[in-house]
Parts: sequence; structure tokens; C-alpha cells
Amino acid sequence: MGTKYITYFKNFNKYKYLLSLFVKRDIKRKYKGSYLGILWSMMNPLLQMIVLSIVFSTLFDSDIDNFPVYMLCGYLIFQFFSMSTMQALGSIVHSAHLISKVYLPKYIVTISTIISNFIFFLISLVVLLVVMLVTNADITVNVLYVPLYLILLFFFCCGLSLILATAMVFFRDIEHIYSVIMTIISFTSAIFYPTSIIPDEFKIVLELNPILYYIEGFRQILYNGLSPDIYNLLVCFGISVVTMILGLVIFEKNQRKFILYI
Repeated sequence: MGTKYITYFKNFNKYKYLLSLFVKRDIKRKYKGSYLGILWSMMNPLLQMIVLSIVFSTLFDSDIDNFPVYMLCGYLIFQFFSMSTMQALGSIVHSAHLISKVYLPKYIVTISTIISNFIFFLISLVVLLVVMLVTNADITVNVLYVPLYLILLFFFCCGLSLILATAMVFFRDIEHIYSVIMTIISFTSAIFYPTSIIPDEFKIVLELNPILYYIEGFRQILYNGLSPDIYNLLVCFGISVVTMILGLVIFEKNQRKFILYI
């Protein structure tokens, strides 16, 4: 088992150039024909922030201090998670024409979608930084912990995407089911509201949402300006490691059957 996964990672290094080509393809494809191109990675969250800030801060008289920063911390994390896993879901099925003709490590097709979306995510963080400066948010030395959460989030999305891409090959209905699940996740991620307004008997619903832990950790650092909560950090670490291991194992055990179903 150990030897198999050592070979697995050696192949990853061997095909890293091909991976970079897939990432470049995904980046060019997303904004093909757009005048602003990749700048939309910054414009989109900025416009979303303006609209949602008006709705939630003015019309509903939100009591959240510095709502734009609070909202963006949650929105950007969820947006990366949503976009990357939704696209990775059909990555193997939609690349059937390539996989059936040319040999390549199939996980590269899935991982490339996560990497390309992660690049867009990193670009969008510039908007968050600008908003923090404009709104005089307290930027502390704890911002140095941000990369830690970004790495954990990246591996969580990679592991989950490998599981979803595998499931999609055998069960095409998973695409429709996952879109419903994603809607539930969006409403239980506390993107636009504080978790304190949720009655205690219903908080279990939020606690079952893994992405909420990453959002809360991100807010702890950037919105509150505090060092990471150790419990939250350990939960995020555990979720990322377990999901990544499960993703690799499930994908590895089933990838030889892909050609029969795609």
C-alpha cells in the first residue's frame, strides 16, 4: 500500500508540466471573450459585496460591525469551495474524450480545476485586503496565519473533489444532488449572519457543515484580528487530512473502472 502511494506522488511530479497546462487551459477558458478577463476575479466579489452590504446592512439593519469585511471573509471562502468542487465534480466525465485516448494520471484532470480556482481565489483576496484598508479594519500580525487556513482549505477541496469526481463517473445523478446539498451548505455557512442568532437546538445543523469551520477560522484572523482558535484549527486540520486520505483511496481504487463508464 505504501509503495503504491509513493509511486502515486512520483507520477504527480513526473506529470507536473501537464498539470500546469491544464491549469492554464482552465484559466483561459473561464474568461475567454471577456474584456476584463481575469480582473473579474476581483470585480465579482467586489460587486457582490456592494449589493449584499446594501441589502443586509441597510434594509435589514444588520448589527454586524464592518459588515463588508465580515461578509467577504465568508463569501470568498464559500465561493472557492463551491466553484472548485462543482467544477471538479464532472471533471472526469467531461474529459472522457481525452482520458479514453491518452494515458495520463486521471487525478490531474480533477486537481487542475482546484488549482485554477485557487488562483482565482487568491486574486479575489486582494479585494478583501482593499476593503479592510478602506473600512479601517484592524490588520494585526495574526494575518500571518492566513496561509495555514488556505492550505488546509485547499487540501479539503482536493480530497472532496476526488470523491465527487469518482462518484460522478458511476452515478450521474450526483450532479443534481450535489447542487441541492450546496444550497443547504450556503445557508448554513453563516456568510451573511452571525451564528449567535441561531437557537441552540438548531446549531447542530451548522456544526455538521465542514466549510463553516474554515470560515470561522478565517474570520477569527482577519475580521477579529485574533490568533487562531486551537480547537477550530484542529478541526480544520482533521477534516482536511481525513478528506484528502479518503479522496486518494477512493479515487485510486476506482480509477481503473472509469474507462468502462465514461
